Amino acid sequence: MTDLRITRENARFQQWEALLTNRAKRHRNRELLVQGVRPITRAVEEGWTVRALLRAEGAASAWSDRLWSSTGAERVVLSPALHARLSGKDGAELVAVVEMPEDGVERLADSSRPHGPVVVLDRPTSPGNIGTLARSADAFGASALVVTGHAADPYDPQAVRASTGSLFALTVLRVPGPGPVVEYAHAHGYRIVGTDEEGTPLADVALGGRVLVVVGNETTGLSSGWRAACDDVASIPMVGTASSLNAAVAGSIVLHEALRQRG
Repeated sequence: MTDLRITRENARFQQWEALLTNRAKRHRNRELLVQGVRPITRAVEEGWTVRALLRAEGAASAWSDRLWSSTGAERVVLSPALHARLSGKDGAELVAVVEMPEDGVERLADSSRPHGPVVVLDRPTSPGNIGTLARSADAFGASALVVTGHAADPYDPQAVRASTGSLFALTVLRVPGPGPVVEYAHAHGYRIVGTDEEGTPLADVALGGRVLVVVGNETTGLSSGWRAACDDVASIPMVGTASSLNAAVAGSIVLHEALRQRG
């Protein structure tokens, strides 16, 4: 395969650079930029489609050379200055253009971890929180991450970096509101458990079997739609002066409890 070389800013480069900041273009083109060794490695290992690999002229390592020759993706060599504009603050050696999957709830049935909980983030405003919860969801055996409502983008580079590649181990969906997810949960025997300051102590909530864990917005908590759909609402006991937990932290604690209950 012949490498494409780009030494001056052109339309292709501008399209890739827009993926860093322009959510609409990411979703219109159904592709995202992935920076760095671990995230790219996880994307490839988990079977996500890599459309292109980008690296700087003269850059090479055993890892990047192996991917360069084995993925079948388009290979693009950039001038160092152009590559620096795509590689992030850490100057990632390799940048991948990865295809974004579809969003339909039917994809929940295709998870590689069908027995793990599904975690829902309701209207998150922080891409970092999405990535952090994706990392915990991967660690604690969740099957999917669903982002609902008007929310930050799970494919924002901040979310991908915060997940350290765990985003690619999960089935990831964006859904406008609770409706389709609730219908799927009811049709497939899932219990829906929300999180809130007021609720049943977490250790007393059944989290085994098919369970869908809903974590509310960082400021306003669960939406009325999700609250109405919950079979139970779990609260995390706290003894300090903090009035609440970060959404990703709260979700991580619930997922760990779910793992403990599953043994």
